Amino acid sequence: MRGYFGIGVEGISKPFNVGNLFRTAHAFGASFVFTVNAHYRVREAKSDTSRALGHVPYYDWETPQAMALPRDCRLVAIELLDEAVELPSFRHPLKAAYVLGRERGNISAEMLARADYVIRIPTKFCLNVGIAGAIVMYDRLISLGRFEERPVIPGGGVTAPKRPKACT
Repeated sequence: MRGYFGIGVEGISKPFNVGNLFRTAHAFGASFVFTVNAHYRVREAKSDTSRALGHVPYYDWETPQAMALPRDCRLVAIELLDEAVELPSFRHPLKAAYVLGRERGNISAEMLARADYVIRIPTKFCLNVGIAGAIVMYDRLISLGRFEERPVIPGGGVTAPKRPKACT
């Protein structure tokens, strides 16, 4: 896949959800993961069975203003707002950091002000942080990855897709 991405959360307090997101980020090839104003404790994240933080750089920032993203990295907030771009219509930046909000509440006004883009998954109500992150990472993979076009009729493509290497 072209480019790179990182993914993280703001203001989250449930280690299980963060662990789940970070494990999924590791599986999708994230270049880094992060928390902002979060109460994340690695030892409490029993859902991270891949031990993502042993393989992917982790950053912990106190505030949105303290975030030090790589040069030209675009911040993409994922929030269920009417004015947000719906994910199926969004073109992912090659260099991106995606941020999700807390379990109960929204991404802060400070984070939204810092974001280059705000996107939403077109659902009736909010999803679990890990699920929402997985959907966005999958959408990034299929839109920026190198896959053959979908066939016109139901079923698979003409050639077998290349499978990623198994996790070790």
